[in-house]
Amino acid sequence: MFICLGGIHGNEPAGVNAISRFFAFFQYELAARPDLPFRGTVLGLRGNLQALEKGIRFLERDLNRMMLLEVVAQLDRPDLKTEYRELSELLVHIRRELEQARPEQLVLLDFHTTSADGGIFSIPADNPESLALARHFHVPIIQGMADGLEGTSLSFFTPEYQGVPAMAVAFEAGQNEDPLSESRSIAAIIKGLEAAGCLPKDALSNPDEQLLVDYSEGLPVVSELLYVHHIQPGDGFRMRPGYRNFQPVREGEHLADDRRGGIFAQADGLILMPLYQDQGSNGFFLVGNGE
Repeated sequence: MFICLGGIHGNEPAGVNAISRFFAFFQYELAARPDLPFRGTVLGLRGNLQALEKGIRFLERDLNRMMLLEVVAQLDRPDLKTEYRELSELLVHIRRELEQARPEQLVLLDFHTTSADGGIFSIPADNPESLALARHFHVPIIQGMADGLEGTSLSFFTPEYQGVPAMAVAFEAGQNEDPLSESRSIAAIIKGLEAAGCLPKDALSNPDEQLLVDYSEGLPVVSELLYVHHIQPGDGFRMRPGYRNFQPVREGEHLADDRRGGIFAQADGLILMPLYQDQGSNGFFLVGNGE
């Protein structure tokens, strides 16, 4: 089973739009080519419906930081609200589809965009199968990120879910408002289906695949997570202006400020996902070349 998950953050609609566009394209191709070879089941899901409706990252709690066993254990209550209800409904849908399809393998592609401009990249879950999947997308791979964040879809669904072996990759398709983020996401869906064995290579036209190659030109193939700046409520975190994904920074460089004063780079590296929005629990990441 191949799951495409978009909009787990409500201010990142590109993934949701890309999934809808892909299914419309795929249905057209199936109607025109009944002999199109395809194996498996593709499931498209919208993550945080309430936040998507309001166009904000989350209502009360980041849905992609609460996929934890202790949280899931509380989801059998009838009075669930906000992200707790969203997580419950999301898991119900996935479990129902798994029971019907009984797949031998689960593949999750979780689509995101960033508030900062700059390069696109992928984040594999911490198992070899997920890393192998990430290598098919022509974009930089960030290793160690899944371990650096708690409660994400990557860590929750791998290495297995409901007894089914699983691999998962988060695909960061570009800046939140960039219209090409949708096109890059569609290209990633097709590449993912090929990598998972659902489609033979080149069975579907993928005109936007070159966007992945072009936008990643000059960026490292693999990077390792060096540092995460976590934000607590009331910190008053403010990123200094002008930073872009994969911009080089030097140790000691003044990157941001909060109520305690200046925040400086912990090491030489490349900055990733500098926070230029009001909501979020991570101010920025530093990565270094891994290959």
